[in-house]
Amino acid sequence: MTYPHWQLVPLRWKDNDVYGHVNNVVHYSLMDTVINTWLIERGGLDIENGDTIGLCVESHCNYHGSVAFPETLAIGLRVAHLGKSSVRYEIGIHREDRAEVIAEGHFVHVFVDRKTRRPKPLAGPLRASLELLRP
Repeated sequence: MTYPHWQLVPLRWKDNDVYGHVNNVVHYSLMDTVINTWLIERGGLDIENGDTIGLCVESHCNYHGSVAFPETLAIGLRVAHLGKSSVRYEIGIHREDRAEVIAEGHFVHVFVDRKTRRPKPLAGPLRASLELLRP
């Protein structure tokens, strides 16, 4: 699959579970981290003081393989759907060399006004950064 953006993420000791591999909940954290890194660095999202915030309303993950600390993962990110106030990302979690898919998932954000929690249209640098993630 084609992803316009890739980010390398090293696993941490605490990501392993008692079965000796990365626990399934870590995959969701990795997706959230890569998405929000993009939004902050490329979209100008101000997570502390901005008027607009993104709320996760849906997430899903299919697992295809197992990984463990101290591996580094290559995580691909793309936008599958860009609406007026929402975006559906697709994420591919791969081994560092990208030869093996470990997991694939999606994550849906609805962007809302920080105070009212009502949907807010995506505009400006935030929308432009999301356009860059379309395959």
